[in-house]
Order: sequence, then structure tokens, then C-alpha cells
Amino acid sequence: MKPTRILAVLLLCFAAAVQAQPWPAKPVRLIVAYPPGGGIDVMARQVAEKLTGAWGQAVVVENRPGANTIVATDAVAKAPADGYTLLFTTDATFSINPHLYAKLPFDTQRDFIPVTMLVLLQQLLVAHPSVAANSLAELIDLARKNPGKINYASYGSGSQPHLSGEMLKYKAGIDLVHIPYKGISLAVPAVMAGEVQLTFSGIATSLAPLKSGRIKAFAIGGPKRSPIWPELPTFTELGFPEVETHAWFGLFVPAGTPREAVTRIYQDTKKIIEEPDFRQKQLVDKGYDPVGSSPEEFSKYILADRANRGQAVKISGAKAE
Repeated sequence: MKPTRILAVLLLCFAAAVQAQPWPAKPVRLIVAYPPGGGIDVMARQVAEKLTGAWGQAVVVENRPGANTIVATDAVAKAPADGYTLLFTTDATFSINPHLYAKLPFDTQRDFIPVTMLVLLQQLLVAHPSVAANSLAELIDLARKNPGKINYASYGSGSQPHLSGEMLKYKAGIDLVHIPYKGISLAVPAVMAGEVQLTFSGIATSLAPLKSGRIKAFAIGGPKRSPIWPELPTFTELGFPEVETHAWFGLFVPAGTPREAVTRIYQDTKKIIEEPDFRQKQLVDKGYDPVGSSPEEFSKYILADRANRGQAVKISGAKAE
């Protein structure tokens, strides 16, 4: 047998041996759809470190921000469906983008398997202290008396704050002016500085300025009040259940990934979320609602969430920028 043929046979045998090994048999890439330093990146790195220990294989975080999460999502859609490339992203990818973009380079329902939702992050409606209202009812009354004179910040057309603001306008029958900023980190500072009057923000981002009195809050999204700011009522309590202000963080793999890998990723990630110390200090204390849903539960949730966000996008008239 020729040396080249012998080498080819050996390589085939090696590849077959690797495939026969229980997953994971090599390092895993965790592609994050956002830049380094933000809340989702921090959580991704914490989870990756713990999964590295659980699997005995390196879980390498790779940030691929860009095009409203499309860059990272497309990279994972085109990756081998072998369990060694994971996507860590938010509701923007699977619930909002399909309504904002006429065409995407992937099909969010066909090309991915939802593995688990790690957390929900409910957002608050916050205001500069100078706004002459101390409750949602008072704010709505103020807006009705001053149409077009109260503004709110978002981080772009179709972003969570934009959709929430437009849904509140629609349901309350008020006229608020949308002021889009270029980044997720700019809206709350803009409210604190008095550049704009309102915005929707995660409780983790809002907690310090709330405690110091630099902003005030009117309501929070979600089915229940936050344990770290329990005096703040929910939009549902106040008669506006349609004002969805949440974001979620979740793990996905390419369609066709072996069930063994999907199940292992889900189960081991759920264990991390349920670790008492991690759950309390890294999630609950920072305003996250731990979830750890199964692939089936997550898939069902996304279908409903996508439908709800579709209604919000239609009402807002938002288009991809």
C-alpha cells in the first residue's frame, strides 16, 4: 500500500475514533452575539468556566458582535452540527429580528435547536427625577395633558425599549417621542443627565441610580415583582399586561446536532443555574430571573414570544436600521 493511502486510512480511522467518543471529545466554542464587557458576555464567561470544569474540555468564548446579532447567528447556523459550536444570544435574535428584517441569511426556526433559556431580565420604566409624576397613572395623565412633549430613549428602532415604549403609547393612548441612541449603555445615563425623560432599563443597570435618587421607576415587566425592588408594581398589576419589557439569554446549537450533546449541554447548564451560590450572587442579586428551561419548554416559549413581539413591531412600525 502506498504511503499516501496508508496516511489517508489512518486519518479516517482517527476521525472515526473521535466520532465514537462520548461528547465532548474536544474543545467547544461558545459564540456570543454581543461585544465583551456587557452583562451577557460576563454571564457567558462564567458559564463557560463552569462547563469547562464539568466537561474536562475547554469552552472558549468567542465574541462576534454586529448587525443586531446576525453576524454571530449566521456563523453558528453555518457551523458543523456536532455540538462543538454553541450560540449565546438574546430574544433580539429569535423573537424580534424575524419581524424587523425582510430577509435573514438563516431561518431561526429551521436552522437551530433551542437548548435552554438561562435567565429572564425584566426591565423597568424609569424617569429623570424632574418628571412631574410618581406613578404610572400620573405619568399617563401627564402625557395626555402634554402630547408630544415627553420623550423616551431606546438603543435603536426595534430594540426592546422601543417596542415597550410604543406598546405603552398604543395601550395608554398617549403620545411619547422616541429618541434612539446608538448603544444599549447610553439610555440610562441620558436619563440621569436629563437629556431625555424616560427609558426602559434592566433592573441590574437601574438599581444603583435608583437607590441614589438619580432616576425613579414607575413599573416593571414580568408576571411578578422583583425580589430586589419588591415595592415596584408590575405593568400587569397596573392594567398593561401587553407591555412586554423583558429580555432573555439563551443557548442554541445548529439544527441536526446530536441529541446526546443537546441534552448534556442543557442538563449541565441547568446545574450551574441551580447552584445556590451562583444562583443568588450572580443571578438573583443582579436582577436576573433564573430559568433553566428544557429544549422543549424553550422552543414552545420562543414561538409565543415571537408572536407577541411581532405584534409590538407592527404597532411600532419599526424597521431594521
